[in-house]
Order: sequence, then C-alpha cells, then structure tokens
Amino acid sequence: MKTADSVRELAEHARLAYASLKRSSGAQRDGFLAILATLLRERESAIVAANEIDLHNGRRAGLNLAMLDRLTLNAARIEAIARDVEHIATLPDPLGCHFDARALPNGLLAHKRRVPLGVLGVIYESRPNVSIDVAALAIKTGNTAVLRGGKEAIESNRILMNIASAALLASDLPVGALQLIDSTDREATLALLQLDDLVDLIIPRGGAGLHAFCRRESRIPVITGGIGICHLYVDIAADLARAIPVIRNAKVQRPTVCNALDSVLVHRDIAAQWVPELVATLAADRVEFRCDERSLPLAKAVVGASVTAAGADDFDTEWLSLVLGIAIVDDAQAAMRHIEKHSSGHSDGILTENAPLAEEFLVRIDSAAVYWNASTRFTDGAELGLGAEVAVSTQRLHARGPMGLVELTSYKWVVEGNYHVRT
Repeated sequence: MKTADSVRELAEHARLAYASLKRSSGAQRDGFLAILATLLRERESAIVAANEIDLHNGRRAGLNLAMLDRLTLNAARIEAIARDVEHIATLPDPLGCHFDARALPNGLLAHKRRVPLGVLGVIYESRPNVSIDVAALAIKTGNTAVLRGGKEAIESNRILMNIASAALLASDLPVGALQLIDSTDREATLALLQLDDLVDLIIPRGGAGLHAFCRRESRIPVITGGIGICHLYVDIAADLARAIPVIRNAKVQRPTVCNALDSVLVHRDIAAQWVPELVATLAADRVEFRCDERSLPLAKAVVGASVTAAGADDFDTEWLSLVLGIAIVDDAQAAMRHIEKHSSGHSDGILTENAPLAEEFLVRIDSAAVYWNASTRFTDGAELGLGAEVAVSTQRLHARGPMGLVELTSYKWVVEGNYHVRT
C-alpha cells in the first residue's frame, strides 16, 4: 500500500472512532487513564528496552546531547508520565460544560456547550513521552488522534502506542481512537497534512523547520509554538541574591526544553557588581556564555568561565543546551525592546521589586507566558495545573501557552425554545 493510502486509512479509523468516543462517559474515559498508568508501570522494562534501541540508533546517527536527552525514557521518567496520566484523570471533565447561558427576550434559552475538537494530527520529534501526553489528553477530551513521531523514536513510540491501545480495549473504548503512523517515510507527514476531510487540527511539536513545513504544506488549521527563545530581565530593583537561583533554575534544571532560559538582560547600574557573580555561579554548572560587548569584559574576568563574544545570531537562538546569552541594557525600556525584537513569544520574565514596572512589563510583553519573579520553567501543562500538555502554543488564536484539556475543546451553541419561529 502506498504511504499516502496507508495514512488515509489510519485517519479514517480515527474519524470513525471519534463518532463513538464523543458519546462515551467521563467515567469511562477516566477509567482508560487509570488503566494506562497501570500498564505503563507494569511494562516499564519493555519500554526502557525499546527506548535503548532508539538511543543506540540515535548515537550512531550523531544526535546531539539535547536530542538524546529528549529521547530518553528511564524508570523515573516513566513513573512521572504515569503520575501525570493519573492526575489528568482527577481533573474536571470539560465535555458538556455549559457556559455563557442567557435567556433571550423572546423566551429562547441559549448556552455554549463544550465539545471535542475532533481528529487531531500530532507531528512530533524525538520526545516519545508526547505519545502518552497526546493519548491521555485526547481521550480525556473525547478527541481521537493520528500521531506521527520522529524516526529517531520509532521503537519507543510503537510500544507506548501498543500500551495505549491495550488500555482502550480494556476500557471498552474504540481502539481506533489512537493511531500511530508506523512508517518512517517522510512522505507520511505530507500525506497527513493533506487530509482536510478527515483531520480537524494539526499540532506540530519540534523545531522551527517542522513548524514552517506544516504551515506551508497543510490544508488543515495548524497550531504552532514550542520554539522558546526565553528571556529574564534583571532590573535595578531586583533582589539580586534571590535572582541568581531563579536564573540558575531556568537555565540549568533541564536545558534541553523549550521553556529553558536563553538570554539574561541586566540593568547597567548593577552589571559590574552582579554579572561576575552570576557567571561564577553558573560556570560551576558548566554553563557557557555568549556575551554582548558591554558584558564581555565582566564575564571574562571570572576565572574558569567559558565566555565568548555573542555572534550576530546568538540572541535569536534557542540554545537547548548549557549556553546562556548575557546582554547589558540601559533600563527596563531597553530590555523590553530587546525582548520584543528577539523573543519567540514563548516565555519571558522580569525580576524586580518594582511592582508598577512589573505590571508594565506584563502588559507590554506579548508572549504566551510572562513572569514576574519566577523561572520560565513553569510554562508547562503539569506545572500550571493542566495535568499535561499536547503542545505549547505561541499563536494568538484559540489557545496560547500549554494546551491542556480546555484548549482541546471547542463549543457549540445550544438553543432551547417552545416551538419558536423568527419574526
């Protein structure tokens, strides 16, 4: 069977399953989540073994450390995934929720009611945990999904989706609700993007190239995001001792993810005192620095630090590694101009005790998540109480930031009358 025909068949199964799944009960869908979490724990060793094949092949293919980290599944990560699945089951079911109810002057009663989006096409690279995130969130919200993972994670994705299918079967839900494109043929992605008669939304999770490709080739609406060029501005009124642990957390805790910090902006009046302290602290974590002209001599004065002058594109780079840009700015206005020029619209923040200035920053900086005195690492579905996320949207339509349960629903108008006719 041709690749395009095979992908269409998977999407047809997902569309057929959607008609059944949207009529299922919340208790039934939560039961699926409980079974899924149990199976993930029971089959941990098999998951790790499959993942080791992907890691071995990835090393042979020359994947960098950031990609290998994203690819890795170990016992701790599997347990965290299972806990997230269980947490999603405890969250309120958004389906059927009534809101914006109104009684009209003519006696009609109208309200909006939450409904699933339909069939999701999710295209992602490297991270096999996305398979379970999508499975859990899609089924909880009555959506079905066609998943297209990267070839580097094919063995991991296969076993995870087999486990999800087993959980569907045990829950008496349609097994066709979750479909994995098993082919590593690049044509499979293009084929999925053409199925506007079967798929309702495309969600890409990966690099800028994947997002651009989906926007260019898709006949289906695309939600893009997940590219994080993230900033923290350290103001003259910041608590400088407390600012360093925030920046360290944002940069070091997990540098390979989209909400990790890429650039620190420092007010000129505190730079001479504070930049060397920051560099010395992070150098102990093996962070390398790309510095603008004003911060370069201050950073280079720190013995043992790896410091180079920032290149032309360095402040427009999502590092996904232990690299941090540093720039000195004249004031908060200059910092905000820098962020507006270089940010990807993902996560940006200010560290300051000046509340009016913080409010100005929160209003002016139009990123999907903006922070006052907090690490950018909190732009995450689980951290923000969503249980998990299917993506982080940096668009302005429909959903912004981590896309959890509500963001995977739409609504319809329900109008109740007494044999009304319009005059």
